[in-house]
Order: sequence, then structure tokens, then C-alpha cells
Amino acid sequence: MAGDRPFAALGGMSPDPALLPTVADNTEIAVDGRPLPAVRADLRRIPTWRNTWSVIWLYGQTVLIIAAAVRIGHPVSWSVTFLLMGRTHAQFLSLMHEAAHRLLFPNRRANDLVGDWLLGYPVVTSTPAYRRVHMAHHREEFGPEEPDIPLYAHYPIAPVSLRRKLMRDLTGRTGARLFLAQVRGFRSPDARVRRTLWKMILVQVCVVGAFTAAGRPELWLFLWVVPYFTLWRVINRLRSIAEHGGMRADRDRRVTTHSIAQHRLARFYLVPYNIGFHLAHHVDAGIPFRNLPRYHLMLRAHGYVDDTVEHGSYRGIWRDLVTVG
Repeated sequence: MAGDRPFAALGGMSPDPALLPTVADNTEIAVDGRPLPAVRADLRRIPTWRNTWSVIWLYGQTVLIIAAAVRIGHPVSWSVTFLLMGRTHAQFLSLMHEAAHRLLFPNRRANDLVGDWLLGYPVVTSTPAYRRVHMAHHREEFGPEEPDIPLYAHYPIAPVSLRRKLMRDLTGRTGARLFLAQVRGFRSPDARVRRTLWKMILVQVCVVGAFTAAGRPELWLFLWVVPYFTLWRVINRLRSIAEHGGMRADRDRRVTTHSIAQHRLARFYLVPYNIGFHLAHHVDAGIPFRNLPRYHLMLRAHGYVDDTVEHGSYRGIWRDLVTVG
């Protein structure tokens, strides 16, 4: 938390509610941006088979990326692969986020099994544990149970401060600190915590086994573990501060959550699976990721979002997140 007064450092980048655009009369969204019943039912439909393919292809492309690096064997190919494995971790955790909202599959058992064993555990995350914390974030952004205030507080900040944070991420210090805190769960009096950690170890053994079966066990360390502790942490911070950095508690989601125009490179590397349509996600957290772009277009078409609310790019909002001078 940001000291004993976590809310005092918030709101430095929130728009003035009096200057926010007004929703025009329409048949799709209400004045608070939420979809009206008939539209909501359509937007909330979960595309089971397409999501199944997303999970399968995530594994397929991961294998292909690593296999291509091994086959080419050039230093440039290893560097590109290392960068792409940071994106791979972002993909795993983005789909896990979808499962945490129970939006990956309509069948809850299938949703949670895939969310844990195929998406969460490979990247050392428990979907149910994440869900409990994350739902507190959605119940009231910046409220008394907000789990991520340390990520969002104090913005805009000095450039040197942001560089220090990113350097801690890139050198693995942030990841190591969080991982050691997680490992302390083996001493937890709660048997569920200990069992979950053992499940994560079991899945990591399987991942190591896959690399070993391919004849390159060392790549588990260099192309799985190291990107998780370094690149993924940088991606996570840059995405997180672009979502809520410097915002504050309010009933209007435009005051709690940034909206950023989505461009191809960002959607490819930084915010896969439409997780960058974050304002739309917070206005209605029950809409699956495939429908968020369509919902965002509705928000813009009817005046809930316009260019006074939306940042033109991630580079633009990162510039705004630092003070000048």
C-alpha cells in the first residue's frame, strides 16, 4: 500500500467528471455505458469452440516458436524467441484472466480446469486465488479491498522513478520478490494453499519434461523461467499502469479506468486477447474478450467514449504517466 493513506496519492490522471461526454439516446447502451438487456445477452454469449481453439493454438504456437529457434540456431533467432516468450506469458495470463471471470467456457468445471491446469499453473498462478483478489478489484476500483494500489499510485511520476521500477522488473528483482512471497505459502496453515503450490510444481515438472523430451532441458530455464521473471514483469507493469495508473475511485468507470486506442503491435505483444479494451471490460466485466472490440465501438458510437477520454496510443499514455521537469 502507498503508506497509511493509500488514496491520497490517487487521482492525478483522472478526468474531471464534469467534462466527460454524455451518452446520446440510443437502443444499445445506458447512460452509464452498460449494455441494455437485449444487447447484453448477445455480447455476453461465450464462443466455446473458438475459445477452445485459442487455448490449443496458444500451446501450438509456443511449441512452434521454440522449435523454430532451435532449428535456426542463430543468435538473432534466439533473441527474437526470448522476446516472444515474454508475449507467451502475457497470453497465458490473459486467457487465465478470462477463465477467472468464468468467460472462457460456459461449463464452470471445464472453465476452471482449463484455467488452472492449462493456463494458470504453467505460469505459477492459481486461477481461484487470482479470481478472489481480482473480483475485489472489479467490485470497487481503488476501494478498501483494491489489491493493486501499489501499481497504480503516485502517477504521474518522475521519469527516473518509472525507469527504476522497470529496471527492477527487467532484472528479475520484482519477480523474485513476488515468487519468494508465494513460496512462503508452503508454510501456510491452509492446506488448500499448500496443495495448490504442489500442483504448480507438478505442472512445472511436466514443462521441464517436455523440454527434456525434446532434447533441450536447458531451454526451460532460458525460454520459460527467465522471460517470466523479466519480460513478463515489464509487460505487466506497462499494461497495468496504462489501465489504471493515477486514476481514483468513482462510480463512473471513465474516472477509474483509462481507455487507450488499440493498435496492432500493442495487441500482438502487450495486450493479447483484447485485454487492452480495458474500459469496456470494467463497464461490463461479463463480456467475453472476443466481443470487447464490438462493445467498445458501441461505447464510442453513442458518446460514452470520445477522443477527450481515450488516449491515442500506449506510447502516448506512458508519456502522460511521467511528469516533465
